[in-house]
Amino acid sequence: MFVPSHYREPDASWMVDLMRGNPLALMASNGAPADGPFATHLPVITEPGWDGQAAPDLAGMPLLGHMNRNNPHWAALDTGTVILLTFTGPHAYVSPTVYDITPAAPTWNFTSVHVHGVVEKIESLEETLDVVKATVRAYEGKFGDSWDMTESLEYFRKIVPDVGAFRVQVTKAEGMFKLSQEQRPEVRERVVKSFAGRGCTRHEQTADLMNRLP
Repeated sequence: MFVPSHYREPDASWMVDLMRGNPLALMASNGAPADGPFATHLPVITEPGWDGQAAPDLAGMPLLGHMNRNNPHWAALDTGTVILLTFTGPHAYVSPTVYDITPAAPTWNFTSVHVHGVVEKIESLEETLDVVKATVRAYEGKFGDSWDMTESLEYFRKIVPDVGAFRVQVTKAEGMFKLSQEQRPEVRERVVKSFAGRGCTRHEQTADLMNRLP
C-alpha cells in the first residue's frame, strides 16, 4: 500500500485499535494461475494471551481467523501461504464546499490497515472450537451484550467440522490514516465540523480520529 509520509499513523497503537474496532477483514491470497487471486471477508482477532508486544510495523503479532471449509479459498490455502489482510476503518467523503476556497477538489478521508502475514492452518477440531469461542468472547465483549455461549457449545461442536480456522503470524503492517493532514488547520476544522454534524456514526468516528491527530 502506498502511504505518503504525512498519512502514516502516529504510532502502532492506532493500527491495533483500528483492527480491533473493525475486525471484519478482507483476506487475499494467490491461487493457481487459472483461478487468479482469492479474497474472503472474515472475522479476525488477536490471539488470546498475546502480551501486546510487537514491532512498530506489528511484526510478530499473532492473529486468529476462520472461514467456511467449503469456500474454495480454504482449499487454496496451505500452512506457509503468504496472505494480506485489509482492515477498513472510519471513512467519509469530503465535499469541496467545506474548504470555502476556489479552486478545490473533492476527496475521501479514510483509514485502513494492510497486514501481511503467513498462515498456519489449524486442523484439530478442539483447537478450531477454541478459535470460535475466542472470537465469540472478543466480539461479545466489544460489540455484543456479553452473551453466554455455554448452552450453545454442543451446537458449536456440530458445526465446527465445517469451520476452517487458522493462525496468522504477522510479518509487517502498514497504516493509512488520510485525515486532511495536508490542509491548513482552519480547513481541517471545517471538515471536522461538517462530519460531526452529519448524524452518521461513520462520519462521527472519522471526525473523532481527526481530533485525536497530534
